[in-house]
Amino acid sequence: MPRTFMGVVHLAPSPSAAGSAGAFEATLVRALDDARALARGGCDALMVENFGDAPFRKGTAAEPVLPDVTASLAVVAREVRRATGLPVGVNCLRNDAIAALGAAAVAGARWIRVNVLTGSMVTDQGLIEGEAARVREYRALLRAEVAVLADLLVKHAAPLAPVDLADAARDLAERSGAAGLIVSGSRTGAPVESARLEQVRAAVGAFPIWIGSGLSLENAARLWPLCDGAIVGTSLKRHGRVHEPVDEARVAALRSALRES
Repeated sequence: MPRTFMGVVHLAPSPSAAGSAGAFEATLVRALDDARALARGGCDALMVENFGDAPFRKGTAAEPVLPDVTASLAVVAREVRRATGLPVGVNCLRNDAIAALGAAAVAGARWIRVNVLTGSMVTDQGLIEGEAARVREYRALLRAEVAVLADLLVKHAAPLAPVDLADAARDLAERSGAAGLIVSGSRTGAPVESARLEQVRAAVGAFPIWIGSGLSLENAARLWPLCDGAIVGTSLKRHGRVHEPVDEARVAALRSALRES
């Protein structure tokens, strides 16, 4: 099966978020501009993410995101899908898989990304515990054909207790309900080490592995053959800066490099 090159549509702050101008329509217009640039540049799919909402709520049952966040993700994901014709995913930061599932079901999205599906991670939002059973139950209630892509020891976080990478990968693949594992660097835009990808592959075999950060023109030849897909944001922005608009030429250049890898 061909690898999937998924570009990220980073949203401006939701209406309730810090730094919001309160004008959702402007957020939608920028999101559509970025989505069209990603599509023209050659992305196979798109991930819509509420990146502008920092500082994030945990997104747990006790501290869910606010309703306008879920609504924004649903509206943008649906409009992005209609505008580009590409399959779409939803990531609700920091870790609201329930909101992401609801938005994805309404928008006709194909995936959600969940930062902490199992285990416990210490993050800048505090301690976040995975809620895999709750995610499975809500997905069944929605009767939604939405695949869950789960981060393995997610970036901007550390496990509550020391873990063995191979064991953690096997548990996530076999016991969480995930359809794929996401392996990232330590921070947004930071590349994952090839040795880490190889170790995860040895642990999970043919189970799908996605790169979750840092894929770029400079490392594509090394990293792309080691994964089943990649979720790419920072390197596709103007000057490689995450808060800038998508640069279609950078998207096309990476697409070309991936074809050669």
